Amino acid sequence: MAGIIAIVGRPNVGKSTLFNRLTGRGEAIVDNTPGVTRDRIYAAAEWLDKSFTVVDTGGYTEGSSDDFESEIRKQARYAIDEAHVIILVVDGREGLSPLDEEVADQIRKSGKPHVLAVNKIDSPADDYVIADFLKLGFNDVFPISAVNGHGTGDLLDKVVGHLPCEADKSLDFTEDLPKICVVGRPNVGKSSFLNALTGRDQHIVSDVAGTTRDAVHTRYNMFGFDFYLVDTAGLRKKGKVSEDLEFYSVMRAIKSIENSDVCILMIDATRGIEAQDLNIFHLIEKNKKGVVIAVNKWDLTDKTQTTASEFRKAILERIKPFTDVPILFTSSIEKTRLLKTLQEALEVYKRRKVRIPTSQLNETLLPIFENTPPPVYKGKTVSIKYITQLPTPRPQFAFFCNLPQYIKEPYKRFIENQLRSMYDFTGVPLDIYFRKK
Repeated sequence: MAGIIAIVGRPNVGKSTLFNRLTGRGEAIVDNTPGVTRDRIYAAAEWLDKSFTVVDTGGYTEGSSDDFESEIRKQARYAIDEAHVIILVVDGREGLSPLDEEVADQIRKSGKPHVLAVNKIDSPADDYVIADFLKLGFNDVFPISAVNGHGTGDLLDKVVGHLPCEADKSLDFTEDLPKICVVGRPNVGKSSFLNALTGRDQHIVSDVAGTTRDAVHTRYNMFGFDFYLVDTAGLRKKGKVSEDLEFYSVMRAIKSIENSDVCILMIDATRGIEAQDLNIFHLIEKNKKGVVIAVNKWDLTDKTQTTASEFRKAILERIKPFTDVPILFTSSIEKTRLLKTLQEALEVYKRRKVRIPTSQLNETLLPIFENTPPPVYKGKTVSIKYITQLPTPRPQFAFFCNLPQYIKEPYKRFIENQLRSMYDFTGVPLDIYFRKK
């Protein structure tokens, strides 16, 4: 996955509706009341064989009664700064607003690729209304309807053309070593984890959520390890943490995920797995990165003999269907299982590079598919004839069959489970493709 697309604009122009349209998910709350979107929402999306992250921002406004107005404006600016491409959404029914001009001016000053989406144009017959918005000076203007999808395909064609061809290389890794990224919600102990491993206070640790801001990578070559450990972190004094930085941290975390091989997702044992943890987990999975879950602050929990197993069970239930994931219970303060977590992350890195001979795949899996073939669909029998692993940096498999279009998601999961039961891909997302024989 490569690239971040930010959706910005004033309140109630349809940003969240467009977000839901582009991501195919209904996570962003849509309401006619301005200011509904305050927490930043981000999700993975795909178009024309490109994967990317879409970020929904709050409505940019001034002089409103919303107590969060200034923070929403800050976060919109963060999105503009961090995104690879910016979509400015305006309301085609209401016409041009001074706030539209103000946001457009900030976007132009950023120097980032940008497009203008004139929303609420439900029919091609109404496309002429974009004329009023041409004075914003955007070269690429698209009449769209986020509700019914009119024009969104043309919009995406243009937007993905601006995305980088590969992950951002802003992290300057000088040697070809495994890159392990530590990600998680604010204040789960990421910097304490890194400090405990390195034995030095390289990262500021504070109870203030958002103290950690930028992404820092550290060469870790102790205890027989040698890799880059990427903390979504940076040096910031407490006195300088005056902004709402959680959104900024999320944007940086997305870039760090893109530049990593394996992600250690750290969650807070005292709070359990929450919605933000799941968002980050699904981004890791969509980016096809290896993943290890570290349940940190384990020393602060009241434990019985079954606490760990119950906690593990609760996590696996929330992250379905990708449940073949290592889960470790750590304490940065007591330095419990920290090296074990790194060792597991490196094992996941090795699993991402496993190559299975074609002959072996066919010998082990074809008999299973013959005994348990795909369900008959529309009276047609599907037969898998040949299997091979594709020559790609991560595990991808092609299954050649007579009717690939009739293989549905449940059988695809069955195939993935068979692969995982025969070969160790714990912590590694798999890509499975069906092709015509």
